[in-house]
Amino acid sequence: MKFSEEKPKKKLHMVSLGCTKNLVDSEVMLGKLKDYELTDNESEADLIIVNTCGFIDSAKEESINTTLNLHNERKKDSVLVMAGCLSERYKDDLQKELTEIDIFTGVGDYDKIDKLVHEKRSSFSNEVFLANEENDRVITGSNYHAYVKLSEGCNQSCSFCAIPSFKGKLHSRTLESLVKEVTNLVKKGYKDFSFVSQDSSSYLRDLGHNDGLEQLIDAVEKIDGVQTARILYLYPSTTTHNLIDKIADSKVFVNYFDMPLQHISQNMLKIMKRGKGAEKLRELMQYMKSKPNSFVRTTFIAGHPGESENDFEELCKFVEEFGFDRANVFSYSDEEGTAAETRNDKIEQEIIDERAEILGDIISQTTIKSLEDDIGKTFEVYIDGESDEHEYLLSARKIIWAPEIDGEIYINDNELEEQIIFGDKYLVTATELAGDKLLAKIIKKV
Repeated sequence: MKFSEEKPKKKLHMVSLGCTKNLVDSEVMLGKLKDYELTDNESEADLIIVNTCGFIDSAKEESINTTLNLHNERKKDSVLVMAGCLSERYKDDLQKELTEIDIFTGVGDYDKIDKLVHEKRSSFSNEVFLANEENDRVITGSNYHAYVKLSEGCNQSCSFCAIPSFKGKLHSRTLESLVKEVTNLVKKGYKDFSFVSQDSSSYLRDLGHNDGLEQLIDAVEKIDGVQTARILYLYPSTTTHNLIDKIADSKVFVNYFDMPLQHISQNMLKIMKRGKGAEKLRELMQYMKSKPNSFVRTTFIAGHPGESENDFEELCKFVEEFGFDRANVFSYSDEEGTAAETRNDKIEQEIIDERAEILGDIISQTTIKSLEDDIGKTFEVYIDGESDEHEYLLSARKIIWAPEIDGEIYINDNELEEQIIFGDKYLVTATELAGDKLLAKIIKKV
């Protein structure tokens, strides 16, 4: 008797570029392609998908270079897909120029990727895809943490940002949809959640509610099994003291305050169309910082058109004095269709890069200071697994930190006799700082 051998699974190599919001969409695509076996080796993949980012010049360049490099390494007869923001934003030009790519798709067809691959055709839907509880995502990178997307699009009109031009206006998920998704993820073993969107503090405003995040906090706190949560990407003009109080009073949401400021001088905030004055903004930031065990993260742009030397010096002084726990700085670059692109007071690239480097050095110092402040303190962490640094070091993350964004802690000492369970919470004491990594010892399981 002759038995037929089981046909081996085709292999998929997925690359998700840019922000954590893109990661959720990549996980939706993986959920639609479960018949494929994931591989880290692009040269053996039957299907390669690059979920691109089109926010700034450096992200665009990375997306193009990554895609072309993958094309050079892929095997014959494999299928190469360019998806996401860059593909959406420049769909006509890219399809004309990048003949190496087999399938193009934008930001509206993540849940149709299996059909596009099967039919080997490109597609650009008119509507932006919005994740919902029915999407069977394949969560990557963690067995206990998941990102959850609140909304798509943005109603702000920042001078430097082109996102609304290809993502559209704010489109919030219903609270019911979010609750169902989180509940389903808890059933699968997830217990730590990060809620993300382009403008999280505007959640549900398009549906007539100005307290959307407050409603979210109340709803998530009622879901059994959720241990910790945080909100990323708050916007200055839609973040209130009431919201900050709500987060601080929550037993589930940690005091994680992530607000991209972009600048602090009154002149630049007006030019950038940020919707809140410098004095009110400083007051708001201090209120966040005043909350117990607060963690404050932000982002700045250096060299935006109109930025004077005095504006930049004011920004540097503010960053140095405030002492952010984490921050990023980006060099300004022109984005097609934005208000900043048309200004006639552009700054020379050499000066932009110099300012970014100066501000980056200040941020590095404040980050180290934030880490040094933890030495000798005892706090809760999630143990992620073995570190990439050494097999005898475990990698951990303070429960207040966001995964892959705020760093990791090396566990080099353990007072427990039982086996450490990856993905569980432990109480640790930070003992020293090695470079930009805290070293800590485990005290007990929480």
